[in-house]
Amino acid sequence: MKDIDLFYLQKDEPIKSCLLYLREHLLAFDKNITEAWKYRMPFFCYKGKIFCYLWVNKTTHQPYIGIVEGRKLEHPLLIIEKRSRMKIMMIDTDQDIPVDTINSILTMAISLYDK
Repeated sequence: MKDIDLFYLQKDEPIKSCLLYLREHLLAFDKNITEAWKYRMPFFCYKGKIFCYLWVNKTTHQPYIGIVEGRKLEHPLLIIEKRSRMKIMMIDTDQDIPVDTINSILTMAISLYDK
């Protein structure tokens, strides 16, 4: 089994299901998005360039989507914390995944790469 698959399968529920859904959603969102294992975490590339990643906050245990060029995006659900380049969107596993919001953020991020 690949390391990237183990990353997801070793998580407890409901985090595992959330991350697996996000993985499939990202890969289906645009044909130019591909998955890669970098820095011991799942990254997603857009046209070969690092685009976003999935991770779990060690303190809150909430999964999140990290947007690599997030500093260039303005959205109320994107937070920068102590990062200089990336912003993250936390996902509450007790709520429905906000697919429309994720799609909006992904569309904004893709537009940065298509310029």
